[in-house]
Amino acid sequence: MEFRKAVLDNGLEIVAECNPEGHSAALGFFVNTGARDETDAISGVSHFLEHMAFKGTARRTADDVNRQFDEMGAQYNAFTSEENTVFFAAVLPEQQRRVVELLADILRPALRKEDFDLEKQVILEEIHMYEDQPPFGADEKCRAAHYGPHPLGRSVLGTLASVGGLSVEAMRAYLHRRYSPGNVILAAAGRIDFDVLVADAERCCRDWEQVHNGRTVTPPARRHDFRVIHKPTATQQYAVQLAAGPAAADADRYPAKILATVLGDETGSRLYWELIDPGLAEQATLGHYEYEGGGQFMTYLTCDPERAADNLQRIDELYRLVQAQGITAAELTQAKNKVMSRIVLSGERPRGRLFSVGSDWVQRREHRSVRDDLDAVSAIALEHIAAVLRKYPLVPSATVTIGPLAEVKQP
Repeated sequence: MEFRKAVLDNGLEIVAECNPEGHSAALGFFVNTGARDETDAISGVSHFLEHMAFKGTARRTADDVNRQFDEMGAQYNAFTSEENTVFFAAVLPEQQRRVVELLADILRPALRKEDFDLEKQVILEEIHMYEDQPPFGADEKCRAAHYGPHPLGRSVLGTLASVGGLSVEAMRAYLHRRYSPGNVILAAAGRIDFDVLVADAERCCRDWEQVHNGRTVTPPARRHDFRVIHKPTATQQYAVQLAAGPAAADADRYPAKILATVLGDETGSRLYWELIDPGLAEQATLGHYEYEGGGQFMTYLTCDPERAADNLQRIDELYRLVQAQGITAAELTQAKNKVMSRIVLSGERPRGRLFSVGSDWVQRREHRSVRDDLDAVSAIALEHIAAVLRKYPLVPSATVTIGPLAEVKQP
């Protein structure tokens, strides 16, 4: 296993974890832009642009794009988050050159007006669907309550007003500004010919114009709120809680993930034994999510409406107990084993390693091997968990509950 990196003259960075024993190759362009880099007027443009990338380029129609991925036997997709837009594909190694050329091409979409207008309707329907189906946008509503005016509180999908009012000219300006080569990383993992990768990136991307437009990072303030949103068509009650957590560059992110595993893993956690095993809730989880300049703990609850208030009270008491007493040595060992197993299992395939390599470089400009992450998890002790609990208490939090209840008692 060898990590290699290069930078083109226009600022495009190329990083790869090369494994000559691999049987596949995974490659992706990680664009350092997402919902937090938008404004209210163009909210949702990052996600909309992700869709438009597959609608054709100056050289390819939409049919060409999808057909050529299929011809390579590629497993391909894209996604948009609060901070990144990622276009990726996993292929056999002999398809490396073709897939780099195709991925690079779709990062410069044609943005034809007729395609834009048609896809806008698809996005608007997606927003309607998100509001009409469980959990009815509870997570984004809770983000807005937790982050307030901070950019991390902005919706990835955008709003009906912002997407409906978006012009193709505004999207073209956003593409020019945010998809600048200095804001893009080409990452790869698996059986990669790195010299060929750099040569192909040079050939395909050297004409991309560098525009200096970074991200302004300000730490989010901690906000506490409790909101009940009446959704009479719902049959279950949904609740999302957000509390501050370690950021992407914070070493505390490792013990934070262990803590979330102890308290809210889908199986064998405290929330599982408290709510799921006795049949009091359908889902009750806690996860840690890291961003540039800030992070969050997110609790997610789904249950029968008549149990909602009691379950929220149980969660509040459970969190207060762990803040006062910490976790046990046995819980720490079990959680470390779970997390380390997941690290190894996801790292056995180049596609899994692609997201680790790309995300590590985008967030921290560092390469971390599987062994590096295993060592970091293995070194976590009870005092590290206690320190996280002191710095990032799980209660109070911002809470949004949506369902058939018009009122829910606050813990």
